[in-house]
Amino acid sequence: MITTMSYILGAWFVALLAGVPLFASMGLVGFAFVWFAGIPPGIVPQKIANAANSFPLLAAPLFILMGNIMNSAGVTDRIFAFATACVGWLRGGLCHANILASVIFAGMSGSAVADAGGVGTLEIKAMRKEGYDAETAAAITAASATIGPIIPPSLPMVIYGVSADVSIGALFLAGIIPGLLMAGALMAMVTEVARRRNMPRHPFPGTRDLWIAYKRAHWALMTPVILFGGMIGGLFTPTEAAGVATVYALILGLFVYRDFTLADLPRLAVETVETVGVVLALVMTAAALGWCLSISRIPQTFGPMIVDLVGNPLVFLLVVNLMLLFVGCFMEGLAAMLILIPILTPAAAQFGIDPVQFGLIFVLNLMIGTITPPVGVVLFVTSKIADVSIEAMSRAIVPWLIPLLAVLAAITYWPPLTTFLPQLFMGR
Repeated sequence: MITTMSYILGAWFVALLAGVPLFASMGLVGFAFVWFAGIPPGIVPQKIANAANSFPLLAAPLFILMGNIMNSAGVTDRIFAFATACVGWLRGGLCHANILASVIFAGMSGSAVADAGGVGTLEIKAMRKEGYDAETAAAITAASATIGPIIPPSLPMVIYGVSADVSIGALFLAGIIPGLLMAGALMAMVTEVARRRNMPRHPFPGTRDLWIAYKRAHWALMTPVILFGGMIGGLFTPTEAAGVATVYALILGLFVYRDFTLADLPRLAVETVETVGVVLALVMTAAALGWCLSISRIPQTFGPMIVDLVGNPLVFLLVVNLMLLFVGCFMEGLAAMLILIPILTPAAAQFGIDPVQFGLIFVLNLMIGTITPPVGVVLFVTSKIADVSIEAMSRAIVPWLIPLLAVLAAITYWPPLTTFLPQLFMGR
């Protein structure tokens, strides 16, 4: 079966290079394998349907809907105004505000693209208005957007948890410290660059203006508090938290800020369904492919081979990082996760690597991939917003990869950065 599956996977990669949609190619691989292996073909549709019958997976459409509502409910401008009031007085103040706003927005959207396309639009416009060059504004916006899927809630972590059978709640808690480290590292980089370039800063706003900015953003800032407090306090699961957050976003938009009307809801529902449809098609066909890989015993065979070849968990993690960073340059993050999780997680388990730590390493690698050329989706979004060529963006983003890679190295080789909070609150 291994030989049969190897030939089929080879044909699959050729199909991918030829431009066949990923979900279609994964489904065809599943059918091809069961056909040649003499297994009843009806098993593939069953596995595809069973993949959608997942309670944790319900969080994905709800978090996507919540992010869409927040983007349309006047939340982003309040968050950016509050962030500017807090750190705008530092040298390179709007750069710092850009990063702080991404941290706050990360606790609501869980998506790098949503961050870049939502609050990122305001950030780039404000920075250009104050004289920052377009490349710098777009590069900082792209780099800070990668924080979105690390600080919970996080759509990639939901997908990873479902695919690798890892607690989503533990993954959410594990992302808090790395997300804050990413923000701190980026702000340290801004401090150095701002000093060298003599970037502008705002006058200190004073406590009264700070209080006004906070009051305008108060109810939006309560979103992460409600989510984390409810999950940590045991009031609801991460999946239920997505429903609570969606209802809360509706209340903010309709009754608190009143920048959102019921007439907007059908459009947002359609946008959510379009996004969810793509995600579910990938997850469902990937589940069928994962079952075929398991039956063919490829993970069970290659896992021990990797262990014997590498021989050391630290070297294994280095190899995984290099491979995922390379893959992230050429493949969309979600697709890479669905393809590589069944292959790499068994090997990580044999090395005794904590599955929660490995999940964070996996997600952060592929989020860095969203801002690396030639297929960095966040890079494309920010370059379009800032009206900068992708070639110029590719050059401008390079220095901002350094702090992100430093955080990746830290969580790779010091497990407590990712395991401390899950152990503290969940005993794992």
